[in-house]
Amino acid sequence: MVLPAIQVRDLRKRFRKRRRLRKATASAEWALGGVSFDVAPGETYGLLGPNGSGKSTLIRILSTLLIADGGEVRVLGHRLPDEQTRVRRLIGRVSVDAAFYKKLSARENLLYTALLYGLKPSVAEPRAMDVLERLGMEERTFTVPLEEMSRGMQQKISIARALMINPPVLLLDEPTTGLDPKSRRDVQTFLEDLRRREGTTIVLTTHDMAEAERLCACIGFLAHGRLVAEGTSELLKRAAEAATLDDAFIKLTGERVTDGETPAAAAKES
Repeated sequence: MVLPAIQVRDLRKRFRKRRRLRKATASAEWALGGVSFDVAPGETYGLLGPNGSGKSTLIRILSTLLIADGGEVRVLGHRLPDEQTRVRRLIGRVSVDAAFYKKLSARENLLYTALLYGLKPSVAEPRAMDVLERLGMEERTFTVPLEEMSRGMQQKISIARALMINPPVLLLDEPTTGLDPKSRRDVQTFLEDLRRREGTTIVLTTHDMAEAERLCACIGFLAHGRLVAEGTSELLKRAAEAATLDDAFIKLTGERVTDGETPAAAAKES
């Protein structure tokens, strides 16, 4: 039996927020309230939800940047946070707000990342150039400082950086948000090709329903820190009796979630 590449069981995370009243008080708010799902090896799994639904928190836990308050997470059989050092060498992460040394060029940023992972420049440089070319970047831009590049070009470099170690698991937190149509298409085509060629397991958070339908074998709807529905795009639309994934999302993450009720999840297609 093939084990899931990623296993999430009853994952919970809360943050304390201070409220300014006459006395300083703190209240706990649940960002994740018991989320469970599996991602098969080589599958692209999409997490869709509005801002504040818990998508980024979940990605940060999977990428070892946050520690959960409860539940269990395993990545390629390694349990978090106990084996986080091993997991870090198996994952690549791309965030919508990626940080760089912006006075350095794309080439310099990527070679610096390679050095941190112990890669030799003779191996890292051709790998970085190959990824950037397949993402649609022209060779002449490799030596341009990042501060002179567009948002789309910077995001492509962020993806290339995550792939410097050719990770078996790729965690993408809204990687195409704010990109122009061509850059968005370049990234989507690249991710499809990457999964086909390398068998990379991908977890993708997005607001873009069309992107989720194109890339994801399975989609989970997150609302208020809970996974309220899960399945293929077609299964979700049938469960909601909706013509589009947008309509299915609105119906399956509606008033009942806001009121604190837990709607039944759509069955995941076997």
